[in-house]
Amino acid sequence: MTLIAYTDKYLEHDNINHPENSERLISIMRVLKRSSIMKEVKLVEPKPCDEDIILEVHSEEMVNKVKELSETTGWIDLDTYVCIGSYEIARLAVGAVLDLAETILSGEDETGFALVRPPGHHATRNRSMGFCLFNNVAITAHLLAKKKKKILIFDHDVHHGNGTQDIFYEDPRVMYQSFHLSPHYPGTGDIDEVGRGDGEGYTINLPLPRGAGERTVLEAMDEVFIPIAEQFKPDLILVSAGFDSHYQDMLGGLRLSAESFYRIICKLRSVQPRIICSLEGGYNLEKLGVLVLSEILAMSGREIDYKEGVGETIYAKDRIDELMGRMREYWNV
Repeated sequence: MTLIAYTDKYLEHDNINHPENSERLISIMRVLKRSSIMKEVKLVEPKPCDEDIILEVHSEEMVNKVKELSETTGWIDLDTYVCIGSYEIARLAVGAVLDLAETILSGEDETGFALVRPPGHHATRNRSMGFCLFNNVAITAHLLAKKKKKILIFDHDVHHGNGTQDIFYEDPRVMYQSFHLSPHYPGTGDIDEVGRGDGEGYTINLPLPRGAGERTVLEAMDEVFIPIAEQFKPDLILVSAGFDSHYQDMLGGLRLSAESFYRIICKLRSVQPRIICSLEGGYNLEKLGVLVLSEILAMSGREIDYKEGVGETIYAKDRIDELMGRMREYWNV
């Protein structure tokens, strides 16, 4: 059974004039409630993550800044807002991913989707940024790695997950794989960013030009991401599920479709059936629910019947070849 972690508390972190607002989750839940898949999934209420756990990944200064701003309202930077109560809501976002991971690794279920806000993958060790307060996926991966679990983080957001990369750049217990638009915010994620020290070779980045889409991404998965993941042998896959890589997202520039996200999850399931998706970006409210549903269908072993027929305008074979050449120093690809 696929677990869905969600609480209405996430709606209280809100700025209606900001693209990362409560309407994102409202639109997702509207689509899911109309879908027959809801008879086959289980909704679970997340619990807040203890601050001590968050402090194992993020600095005390960073956590305190979020906590202090949550007593009033404010901005961490030009992109990232904090509302009254956002600190507690961010703890619930971390807790949702962590709870799903512990349940799935206990053997009770195989897959889960954390429908959380605020998102997390831009949050570094020392800085909340890019709409993100705490790094939900990275904190979960860190705790599982402490328990001797090997974790693959796969990031399909249109923006590179600089925070997640930063946290695990020297750590071979957690592999980070990402495709993303480049050049684009936050300006990281070059092919030559492969990790450092013991973590060298465990960061795999595919920066893509504007207009690249499903053909490029699925070929990169078949030739680079999946073969490396199979050699890594993860105990669990965490997906930073950013849907701003959809072709109609206003903050995007890549050309993925609902089917693209479905196929990505299917390919990851061939490596390890234990998968958790955690919501990151995605700002087209008319499409976001269908895109999340596509991944839940894939995790549940259901077929997708929503066809968009999107073609890419640039086939980035050269980027795939360059990445393969770089990764051959570390993996059999």
